Amino acid sequence: MLPRGRPRALGAAALLLLLLLIGFFLFGGDVECELGERGGERRGPGSLPCPLTPRVSADGRPRGAAAVDGDPSADRGGRNRSDCVPPRPPLPKCELLHVAIVCAGHNSSRDLVTLVKSVLFYRKNPLHFHLVTDAMARNILEMLFHTWMVPAVRVSFYDVEELKPQVSWIPNKHYSGLYGLMKLVLPAALPPELARVIVLDTDVTFASDIAELWALFAHFSDEQVIGLVENQSDWYLGNLWRNHRPWPALGRGFNTGVILLRLDRLRQAGWGQMWTLTATRELLTLPATSLADQDIFNAVIKEHPGLVQPLPCVWNVQLSDHTLAERCYSEASDLKVIHWNSPKKLRVKNKHVEYFRNLYLTFLEYDGNLLRRELFGCPSPPPAGAEQVQWALAQLDEEDACFEFRQQRLTVHRVHVTFLPHEPPPPRPHDVTLVAQLSMDRLQMLEALCRHWPGPMSLALYLTDAEAQQFLRFVEASAVLSARQNVAYHVVYREGPLYPVNQLRNVALAQALTPYVFLSDIDFLPAYSLYDDLRASIEQLKLGSERRAALVVPAFETLHYRFSFPSSKAEVLALLDSGSLYTFRYHEWPRGHAPTDYARWREAQTPYRVQWAADYEPYVVVPRDCPRYDPRFVGFGWNKVAHIMELDAQEYELLVLPEAFTIHLPHGPSLDISRFRSSPTYRDCLQAVKDEFHQDLSRRYGAAALKYLTALQQPRRPA
Repeated sequence: MLPRGRPRALGAAALLLLLLLIGFFLFGGDVECELGERGGERRGPGSLPCPLTPRVSADGRPRGAAAVDGDPSADRGGRNRSDCVPPRPPLPKCELLHVAIVCAGHNSSRDLVTLVKSVLFYRKNPLHFHLVTDAMARNILEMLFHTWMVPAVRVSFYDVEELKPQVSWIPNKHYSGLYGLMKLVLPAALPPELARVIVLDTDVTFASDIAELWALFAHFSDEQVIGLVENQSDWYLGNLWRNHRPWPALGRGFNTGVILLRLDRLRQAGWGQMWTLTATRELLTLPATSLADQDIFNAVIKEHPGLVQPLPCVWNVQLSDHTLAERCYSEASDLKVIHWNSPKKLRVKNKHVEYFRNLYLTFLEYDGNLLRRELFGCPSPPPAGAEQVQWALAQLDEEDACFEFRQQRLTVHRVHVTFLPHEPPPPRPHDVTLVAQLSMDRLQMLEALCRHWPGPMSLALYLTDAEAQQFLRFVEASAVLSARQNVAYHVVYREGPLYPVNQLRNVALAQALTPYVFLSDIDFLPAYSLYDDLRASIEQLKLGSERRAALVVPAFETLHYRFSFPSSKAEVLALLDSGSLYTFRYHEWPRGHAPTDYARWREAQTPYRVQWAADYEPYVVVPRDCPRYDPRFVGFGWNKVAHIMELDAQEYELLVLPEAFTIHLPHGPSLDISRFRSSPTYRDCLQAVKDEFHQDLSRRYGAAALKYLTALQQPRRPA
């Protein structure tokens, strides 16, 4: 029998022992690994950290998972010693973060937009994007950012052509070509006063606030100048296949899809000379770089390991063909950046690819208009033009019956020009571009239009972000469309309740690259010979500086969905006589095309001049620098009429071509025409816009515009 109190003392001792064991588990490390480290066993900067079991530090942060969970308290050797590292200083709330990206070509520009969306979605700081681009990407991205009007975002461009000579001597097998080497010259290319920058590939997607990545600069030692995540494959170990000979690297090496650069220290260290000497020496025994700039970065780090600060793996989860990234994301609780660094991109083989693909698709199809939000508490100058737009919108009365009309014409739509690869046409003095606009429900017209018109086209598409991706897949799946490199597609992103028809036309017109344009609509198919006939007519009629004219292409329509398209004027006349073809809008709106004088066209063998008349809206060929369409006209009604009136006010001759024709195919009514027909308010608002247009016309052309007012006041025969 135990003495009194002994059981109570044993119980207390057992409880104390249990608490000690729990404390050892929670606050201890990997003893064997840490003993090795304390005994002087050094681990290279590129190596994996000690395989710690996740523990909890006194402040509640995971200790052992730091290297994979993104906790920056992991120390510089990749070891997890959060109790030895001072706490991270808080990032100033409104600190400007600098991001550099190399981008060239149409496809890379689309990728960059998805990357930027993911960054903007999570960001809480002002951003300055430094974009190293070719001329093509600059044209696309300047327009995109100008029309996106995102608050607290600045964009600077740098000409890649000026930087090419610095890297063109390096043979490179990577699919990115010379552009894949441009990150090497960023310290020299970026402004000398810029001290720190985050460098990103266009094929990365953020899943966290980029300010968290910027905060890792605080953990650089005085010697460290480059922050990188370890390469998550065995590429640099040289064991992927027989006779594989990679560039030198420290351990597995590092991946350069996400880089933190201390530009000030790199310049002081003579970075340009450092990487040039290393690359020159290695190219004596190696034929070329295989992974572009990444090979040279790794060769420099192999020689100077103190330059690198290893970053937690979650800041560059690499989905390459031979990825070992699962070792990272299977232990991490919060992934930060996904990197599609396989040439196969979203089609890479990976058992978890659906998870990562869905994250990417979230931003690919995300409505970019929603990212125009202000950063509260971070005052910054508004984007160019935003203040005027906001002021004009503030003057509108939401109780006004025409509020939608007035709001729509003030809307600044995001515009992504040349959304798909496009080859500019060679310069020809009489060349013609077909200009048209469409929405998603008219995509089926594109293949037929391409068969009828072999020349260049400039088409504006009114789409949502998700529809833009559907359109991309539609073109890629079409043998007809994917084979055409002279068709430029410009995406205008949908915003607002009314169809901005004239804004779309102006976008397509502004992007035409030939001296002349054929202003058409998407529901029309031109004669098979029209492209050649128009060029010949322009030359014969000596248009241009000698003669200011608009060539009228007579318009017809069929009510049959199945229709044998005529190949000549004689066949058109036969179809007219048989009742299979009509002059356009013959039944609903004959005034729109009556001045073309179809009776005269039947017999004409040479171009003939016609006079402007009220409501005339022919399809015309004009010089590219013709007046733009009035953007106040949205939805249905009077959008082309106003443009023809402007041409007449500027004294363009209207010349009808005797052999030309274009035919309208039947389709269901659009939402806007349905509203026009059913809503008196809609028609009243359209009339108000017409009155405004006439007042402006009178102010600009004075007495010459009186004939338009007189024509409107004359009684009209019912349609």
